[in-house]
Amino acid sequence: MVGGRDGEGPGTEPPDASASEPGSGILRVFGRQLKRFRLRAGIERTDLGARTGYSPSTIAAYEQGRRVPPPRFIDLADEVLDADRILREMKEEVARAQYPAFFRDAAKLEAEAVELWVYGTHAVPGLLQTEEYMQAVFEMWRPLLDEATVQQRVAARLARQQIFERRPTPLLSFVVDESVLRRPLGGAAVMRRQLQQLLLIGAYRNVEIQIMPLNREDNAGVDGPFVVLHRDNEDQVAYLEAQGRSTIVNERTEVRGIVSRYGIIRAQALTPRESLAFIEKSLGDL
Repeated sequence: MVGGRDGEGPGTEPPDASASEPGSGILRVFGRQLKRFRLRAGIERTDLGARTGYSPSTIAAYEQGRRVPPPRFIDLADEVLDADRILREMKEEVARAQYPAFFRDAAKLEAEAVELWVYGTHAVPGLLQTEEYMQAVFEMWRPLLDEATVQQRVAARLARQQIFERRPTPLLSFVVDESVLRRPLGGAAVMRRQLQQLLLIGAYRNVEIQIMPLNREDNAGVDGPFVVLHRDNEDQVAYLEAQGRSTIVNERTEVRGIVSRYGIIRAQALTPRESLAFIEKSLGDL
């Protein structure tokens, strides 16, 4: 969640990640059930595609467990094929399969969070990224990801941004290092639209975006990026991620230290109002 995998960037999965990652098993199970219900209903892939808005080749990929079907398709297929909600009941687990294996537990925690604190140092945090910026981040990963994996990761990250529409509304705090604004990933045009998005999201009542200036002599975040998640009636947890590896921190003393660190980082950064003015100036400098 901090800057690059999904998590915040592409991760270290091989190009054919969908076939090799843990979690692909649920895709194969879903695919077999989808095909079974389709054949029972006597419907060809072309007919199912016409009634759901998906191509026959895409439906074949779903049936073979090679692609992650979106929730909309699952709902439509369950209804069209009279699957008695069996396909819909797999929707949550199928959705988890769209993330790299190392991020799936964190994605579930994020979806349950009532408050989220993010410190980002390498790229714009994923929850704040535009689709173009996401695309650029995933396409620059080495070794290269194939196009299908890039598009799957972009779709997964966009789906995470539904957190802004959740009710009750979660409280979201982001501190972003100034260097992130100076790094025009994807080019000046992509970065310009990204800065505009930061201004837009930063105006939400439940969101605070702060910038950590490069000229600060003190920075409690020199150890790198992290995320703190607060769930209703649950202990706080922290999420750490680097080079395709992640750690969910549950031990109270360690989490308490990370929470304290975030408080100091926020105090050292520009205020939310100052930060939006800083982003607006950076936009004018592009």
